[in-house]
Amino acid sequence: MPSTAIKRFRYEPQTRTLLVTFVSGQAYAYEDVPEDVARDFRAAASKGRFFQIRVRDRFAYRRLGDEGADEPQPRRPSLGP
Repeated sequence: MPSTAIKRFRYEPQTRTLLVTFVSGQAYAYEDVPEDVARDFRAAASKGRFFQIRVRDRFAYRRLGDEGADEPQPRRPSLGP
């Protein structure tokens, strides 16, 4: 069943970073997340509830901005001299 809070998430085991994008479009990177937490998150019937209980306020995080803001942006030509 799709989550009403979590749009998608991805785990990067090399850095132990959990990247979470909410349905609002805001994205966050949660640091030093154990692999078993990420695995349990993937298996959880309710992603939002799991996030509230096992991730939120338990790991350091940084805001990546709105969806896609952490992706490289195309360069725009300079309009100035």
